[in-house]
Amino acid sequence: MAEYQNIRTGRHCAFVLHAHLVFVTKYRHNVFEDAHLTRMEEIMRAVCADFECELVEFNGANSHVHLLVNFPPKVALSKLVNSLKGVSSRRLRQEYPELVRHYWRAQRLWSGSYFAGSADGPPLSIVKQYIEQQNQPD
Repeated sequence: MAEYQNIRTGRHCAFVLHAHLVFVTKYRHNVFEDAHLTRMEEIMRAVCADFECELVEFNGANSHVHLLVNFPPKVALSKLVNSLKGVSSRRLRQEYPELVRHYWRAQRLWSGSYFAGSADGPPLSIVKQYIEQQNQPD
């Protein structure tokens, strides 16, 4: 198997878990400017730290953001996403009142949906081949 770097350990496990997350603004409005994205990265790093996760990479555009998060197996990804979206929405709307005008009715920054994909490690074909080559007991 491929050699992993930065293997994290827990009490009874060793792990390398990464998720690629994409959040889209409500109604896909183009609301973010550079200052918003900079502050959002700070907020999301703090939320990840609260969950004992690491925000490895962050980038975004006017209507969406991409995150690469390293997380432990004890963290439910849906709970992490809920906190990331909730805290960032609340704080950004408090700190930047001009964002509220885009959502006069919904009072939400993010769409209810999100994308989450697993990332890191070898391609699935390599993992499948590795598992198939394991010796079964007779």
